[in-house]
This record gives sequence, structure tokens and C-alpha cells, in this order.
Amino acid sequence: MRYEEMTGLVQARAQLPDRQAAERAVRATLETLAERIPDGLADHMAAQLPQEAAEPLRRVAASHEGSPEERAYRRDHGERFDLTGFAGRIAWRTEHTEEEALREAAAFFEVLDSAVDPELMEKLYGVLPNDIRELLPESRAEQNARAGRGQGESGGS
Repeated sequence: MRYEEMTGLVQARAQLPDRQAAERAVRATLETLAERIPDGLADHMAAQLPQEAAEPLRRVAASHEGSPEERAYRRDHGERFDLTGFAGRIAWRTEHTEEEALREAAAFFEVLDSAVDPELMEKLYGVLPNDIRELLPESRAEQNARAGRGQGESGGS
């Protein structure tokens, strides 16, 4: 998917006034996502996105500082924050309300779902806490819920 197509879809789905607002929403969501997920997953996601969208993921992952232990933790786990923290960071970056930030992030995740491999979305789903997962497209969330129930039922035999 081309970057122009990605931002155009986010603009339409989030009902944003112009392309610049959509670009801010994409960048803010990707930067916040890169803070929350393991750096390795951010790198894999960046490899499947257009250069303009990949840049915020790579920049945030490269900026992680601290002791070797802290960097290793972030590489494998990402920062820990919930939906409130996620929304707050996006809202701060876009200068919108948290409600608007959540709407924009949900629109972005719908577009992301069609832009990257399903396996990558499965990995993303697996590393996010339940409250942030709710922003992912419903079909993906429902599919994962069914898969989790099926695994639990067969695992009990």
C-alpha cells in the first residue's frame, strides 16, 4: 500500500478534515505503538510499510536508551502502558482530545490490517493488552477470540 493511499483511508475512516491531519494521526499512532511494542516487532512492521510510515517506527525503536538491561527489555517487551496512556500519548502528539485520538487510532489500525501480513497483525494482537486490542478491527479481534477459545478447549483434553 502506498503512503498516500494509507493516509487517504485514515482520513476518510477517521473523518479528518485534511491529509495533514491524517498524516499526524498516522505518525502519532505509529510512534506510540513503537513505544508500546517490542522493538523487533516494530522493525518487522516498518519493513512492510511505506517509507514515510516506517520512519516513525524505526526512529522510536532507535531512540531507546538506558542500561543494556533496559534496552534488552524494550527490545523484547516494549514499554508498559494501558489504553489511557496510549490515548494520552496520541492526543498529545496530535493536539486532539483522547476521544479523537482513539477514533483516529482505530481508523489507522483498520488500514494497517489491510497493509501488512495477517501474521504480523496476529503478533501485534498478541503483544498488546486487552484494552488496546479493542482498537484493532473487530474481525481480527473476533477471529483471535475464537482461536483462543478453541485452543483452550482442546488444551483441556
